[in-house]
Amino acid sequence: MKVGKSSPRTLQSRVYPHLGHRPDVLVHAGIGQDSAVLDFGPEVCVVTCDPITGAADHLGRLAVHVACNDLAAAGAEPIGVLLTLLLPRGAGERDLELIMRDAGRAAREVGVEIVGGHTEVTPAVTQSVVVAAAVGRAPRAGFVSAAGGRPGDTVVMTKSAGIEGTAILASDYAERLLPALAPSLLERARSLVRMISVVPEGRIAARSGVTAMHDVTEGGVLTGVWELAEASGCGVRLDCDAVPVLEETRAICRVLGLDPLGLIGSGALLAATPDPDRLCARLREGGIECAVVGELRAGPRVQIREGKPTPLEPSARDELFRLIDTPSDD
Repeated sequence: MKVGKSSPRTLQSRVYPHLGHRPDVLVHAGIGQDSAVLDFGPEVCVVTCDPITGAADHLGRLAVHVACNDLAAAGAEPIGVLLTLLLPRGAGERDLELIMRDAGRAAREVGVEIVGGHTEVTPAVTQSVVVAAAVGRAPRAGFVSAAGGRPGDTVVMTKSAGIEGTAILASDYAERLLPALAPSLLERARSLVRMISVVPEGRIAARSGVTAMHDVTEGGVLTGVWELAEASGCGVRLDCDAVPVLEETRAICRVLGLDPLGLIGSGALLAATPDPDRLCARLREGGIECAVVGELRAGPRVQIREGKPTPLEPSARDELFRLIDTPSDD
């Protein structure tokens, strides 16, 4: 298996057959379904978990925000986060505190409590790994599933592509980037870590009549749109030229030879809606930039770049992990 998350084919053949079934699980595990929804009577409990494995800095912040983003994409209000911290041999208490201080700041920003977890030093890892499990709540009639999109729905995307990946690359690959890019650009790119949360737009979108939501993570916009269409059982037309990409992201990806649309992209939310004007207006009223990037439809899944259609498939590997696996010429 390649570095990165397992492929849809592997999940369907090797993972999903072994999950069991309960009638009080309202949203089960599936492609594009990042959270499970459990029936708790008048309300539902929404649960998710995510590891942070591709970054060296901001582990605590990323862990909290990435997990809470999954809840927000289900229309849930985040309540609590549990953190599992696996530290390599040689790590000290200062390393642990830095991760937790970072996580604590993120938790305060989202309004959640870190309610528990586990911490250990283990030879099983060579760098620190943080795994976050998050719990949220929503009205039983108010949660949103990635599977709810319908042909004819417009796909709206918030913010821009590759936000998380841009911040990671600007920090972890600064030495390779500095000869070609200005320090001020890299500093702006590193500051994008403050844009990782999609909880604000998730709250707005859930109240704006969206039919489905999915946050952009590993595999970037290309995989995120494909997963949204797959979960909804729809085809899709993705207009790649309409996807917003920040100057910092374009510059870093150009130097490193990466595709911004395939770069890990926490910080952007995809929403399917029958009324894009209403959704976009409400998002912009809330200070959140957004763009129409495609449409769900019956038929094939295609991406349009410079007017040329090609099949849209989930990325075989995120651009960040492709870079990690590619030896440097230095």
